Amino acid sequence: MISSHSTALEPTAVRSMTGFARIRRTEDDAEIVVSLKTVNHRSLDMHFHCPAELDALENEMRALVRRKLTRGHVEIRVSVNRSASAPSMKMNRAMLNAYLHAYRDAAAEHHIASTPDLNAAFRIPGMFSEDAEPELGAGLQQQVLAAVSAALDELNRVREREAGELIAFMLRQNQAIEKAASELSAIRDRAVPMLQARLNDRLRELLAQQSVDPQRLAQEVAILVDRSDVSEEIARLRIHAGQLESLLKGGGEVGKKLDFLLQEMNRETNTILSKTTGIGEIGLRITELALGAKAEIEKIREQSLNLE
Repeated sequence: MISSHSTALEPTAVRSMTGFARIRRTEDDAEIVVSLKTVNHRSLDMHFHCPAELDALENEMRALVRRKLTRGHVEIRVSVNRSASAPSMKMNRAMLNAYLHAYRDAAAEHHIASTPDLNAAFRIPGMFSEDAEPELGAGLQQQVLAAVSAALDELNRVREREAGELIAFMLRQNQAIEKAASELSAIRDRAVPMLQARLNDRLRELLAQQSVDPQRLAQEVAILVDRSDVSEEIARLRIHAGQLESLLKGGGEVGKKLDFLLQEMNRETNTILSKTTGIGEIGLRITELALGAKAEIEKIREQSLNLE
């Protein structure tokens, strides 16, 4: 059998968390059917729907799933249909004999000339029972596990194809973010004189007051300088965009890493927006670009929720 002790993850491409696969195999006198369905979930959440005869295999099936999947809500349905011979029915002879004796005794006691109705006797609950299915032998158990493994491989192929489409979409959105960051960097250089003028106006307002606390003046200058310069935010946005591209192209489990990275990118665009008000048309263009970048980040975030 496939060992349940090893749960090391196999190297993977990026995968979607949604997918479906169905495997049907005929082995000796049995038909094995395995159906797998996955949807988004923050962790690996397995739900088995199997007949009681497969209870002994559930731990090994769980180990197989853990080896091949890392996240997602997984529905696992497995059935084994042995149709080589129809199940036989066994009659409860002791119950039938008791019924006949009771019938004849009652007829004799009440002087009734009648014969027992076998059709009525056969309808008595428990008169017939189906022979129990034989337990799964070691060979058939191995075949069931092999079918589950094959279904998981097929599921991952489906999920990788879907992830490929999602990644292509996200890379296009990321290119738009990089383009916006490049333009923001160029505009920032042109905005420096306007930012300096705004700083000088504020300094004149402070100095026009009759008494100015030197410490407060130094604090105001430091705050204004910090609030006016967006070079660090733009640089970090470009770095994050490069990291995002590397993540998407690198393979493996990326969903949680993308979530953190996109939060950082969104934080940088929010800071850019907060720093560039009140500097005329250039400020409006910076706002437009930052809002556009935020929209692209949100589109990527929505799709990243589907990735393992």
